[in-house]
Amino acid sequence: MTDQQNTAATEEDSQPQFSLQRIYVRDLSFEAPKSPAIFRQQWEPSVGLDLNTRQKALEGDFHEVVLTLSVTVKNGDEVAFIAEVQQAGIFLIKNLDAASMSHTLGAFCPNILFPYARETLDSLVTRGSFPALMLAPVNFDALYAQELQRLQEEGAQTVQ
Repeated sequence: MTDQQNTAATEEDSQPQFSLQRIYVRDLSFEAPKSPAIFRQQWEPSVGLDLNTRQKALEGDFHEVVLTLSVTVKNGDEVAFIAEVQQAGIFLIKNLDAASMSHTLGAFCPNILFPYARETLDSLVTRGSFPALMLAPVNFDALYAQELQRLQEEGAQTVQ
């Protein structure tokens, strides 16, 4: 019976594991350089969005993933506001091969963080007295695949 328990424990220890430990705002910034004059103008915004992710291995099997959303909204040629949120999470990830780990950190975790970052950014913008900024969903799997392809193409060009 002890051998069966040890075998079951060993199999369980080698199974892939994923657990969200914490989600938090790492950094937050808002600037409205043309206020209050911007509020007296006709509102015809153009929105620019940059998003980035970064990962850092922590102790043991813990990883921090940070999703950064930076938004610049212009009204005509003038910057109405600049807002940025770094939404972070701590994830326990065990027993994944290198490719699966890369995908999990590069696409799966940012997918989890995005709704939190989007809500935080929207709240920040409305507190600045601007109209709500509801960002469309982002396909992090597609972005991850594009980045892998770009890296492969760069590697192929370097070899030639």
